[in-house]
Amino acid sequence: MDFALTREQRFFKEQVSRMLEHIARPFADAIDKSDNFPIGVFLELGRLGYYGIRYPEELGGMNADCTTFTIFAEELARASMGLAAIATMQCLMGTDFIHRFGNDEQKKRCLIPAIKGEKIGTIAFTEPDCGSDLGGIRTRAVKNDKGYLLIGRKLWITNGDVADFVTVAASTDPDKRLGGIGFFLIEKGTPGFSVGQKIEKISARGAATVELIFDECQIPAENLMGEEGKGAQYLNDILSEIRIMIAGLGLGLSKSAFSAGLRYAREREAFGRSIGEFQLIQEKIAEMEVRIKASEFLTYHAAWLKDKGSLTGKEAAMAKLYSTETACFVVDEVSRIHGAYGLAEEYPAQRYFRDGRFLLFGGGTSEILKTIIAKDTMKKSEFDIT
Repeated sequence: MDFALTREQRFFKEQVSRMLEHIARPFADAIDKSDNFPIGVFLELGRLGYYGIRYPEELGGMNADCTTFTIFAEELARASMGLAAIATMQCLMGTDFIHRFGNDEQKKRCLIPAIKGEKIGTIAFTEPDCGSDLGGIRTRAVKNDKGYLLIGRKLWITNGDVADFVTVAASTDPDKRLGGIGFFLIEKGTPGFSVGQKIEKISARGAATVELIFDECQIPAENLMGEEGKGAQYLNDILSEIRIMIAGLGLGLSKSAFSAGLRYAREREAFGRSIGEFQLIQEKIAEMEVRIKASEFLTYHAAWLKDKGSLTGKEAAMAKLYSTETACFVVDEVSRIHGAYGLAEEYPAQRYFRDGRFLLFGGGTSEILKTIIAKDTMKKSEFDIT
């Protein structure tokens, strides 16, 4: 088994790392403290073409594979989790449905400008009483002679306050639950569409999460993305890629936090020597190193399988579960290595600690992922010798 990065992928990783070291990493603390959308960095990523990383060259994209996109996600998270949340939404969830199902005019009006960073897209399926249970959404899409009338609320929508367009999950038939879900394109300025409350959160700051309100929002029939009732299937088609991407974010955060912990352990002295010489600190360092390496293998193995066309949902779920839980473990250990300074704003340890929590929920909670993995394993396991 060999899923090492190709020469081109290694070059891409070095290129992105240098770029973010210049335009993003020095401003990570400022983005976190201000909690303002980093418009300058956002525009620069668009100018450089990174929002089209997954899309065909004829649309202005790079036509890159899943492994390359995962590299991008990892490097973004190493620089700034807030920026990573913003940019990956723009690259994947916020634009994918238009790419797959939008007509030429919609692509010209929304997708191509989004790839350039001239417009911002997002996706909305989470509701106040609905997260993992997509079949329980209450937002309705009522068909009429003008198209569809959308009625409902969405919550925890990344980039929702600045989005120029949003892909909205709504039910055309609540009795069918998952079989009644559709996705609809809503553009800024559509009557009945408005931004509600902003959720003040402790992590991934700079990437605002807000409520979106659809108060009898009339849209034309062509704004249905794909077919009625197939929304859950469409979302499932990209769910594994979403989970691999989030695993990449977890890996990037783990590496960045680990680097800060190592630096502090080498520099901080107690009892006449660096604290990194004490056995219990070394134990933490060893445990973090092992878990990060395991996360890296799981994450890039899943991306490699995706690129080969042999990925199952289980491998993506495993990568997301392990990488994000490892990130939370690492940021906690790094905070402990810093001692009381782990609470001080002058050190990034406190930001890493807060950002780790952001990774646990999108793409499936750890509890949901464990259920998916267990159900698949009960059917068939490569380790079953009975």
